[in-house]
Amino acid sequence: MKKIILSALLAFHLPAFLFAQSGGNTDSARMQLKSSYHPIAAAWLAVPVAMTGYGIFSLHSEGLQKINRNVQQTIWTKNPHDRVKMDNYLQFSPAVAVFALDIAGVKAAHALKDRLFLYGITEVVLTGIVQGGKRLSAEWRPDSSGANSFPSGHTATAFAAAEFLRKEYGQRSPLYAIAGYAAAAATGYLRMYNNKHWLGDVIAGAGIGILTTDFSYFIYPRLQKLFKGKAQAAAMIMPTWQNGQPGFALLRYF
Repeated sequence: MKKIILSALLAFHLPAFLFAQSGGNTDSARMQLKSSYHPIAAAWLAVPVAMTGYGIFSLHSEGLQKINRNVQQTIWTKNPHDRVKMDNYLQFSPAVAVFALDIAGVKAAHALKDRLFLYGITEVVLTGIVQGGKRLSAEWRPDSSGANSFPSGHTATAFAAAEFLRKEYGQRSPLYAIAGYAAAAATGYLRMYNNKHWLGDVIAGAGIGILTTDFSYFIYPRLQKLFKGKAQAAAMIMPTWQNGQPGFALLRYF
């Protein structure tokens, strides 16, 4: 059976946001920080790729499945508790912070239109990978509510957003990246706390999210060059996967 071979990383950098005020709230009226469009370093990719391998092997390895069951029993079976809904909202918090900080006057690495396009590419690609992975793996959730456990979509979304926050504000202070990854890590834990995912699902989801954002930052400047000199408005058609059905999404750049 085919599997998604992308990436995974649980980066537990932890604690809080620094809100600094600066003059000028519009992209056109402020000086942008130096662009962070750089090739993805092999050293940075090594850990996510290795961790994704862990997630994939956990689908077939009895030893790793035993670890999955032990974690599930420790968190849920031996300590029954009510489920929480915080993970449904926490997964988006780092991405929301990217735009909230902008409103607060804290300069991001890129202009608003670029950030919207970067995040749009990330979400389209991420949806296709996660939904495709769920369909191909057909792994049952710990609570037996469905055969769509691998990889964890909530975790992938959270870590993609955390990497987005790091890309845009990490050069200002590591606290931004720390806070974003703390929220993402908490989201992954809550998916296991709610008995919705195995440990392997969460690890794989984390890496997929991070690398999808990195892919967006890698491909976007190349797309800009491709459309350079053409009409002011450029558009891309990208593949998607929603509710088990393939499709396309139109991303338009103005």
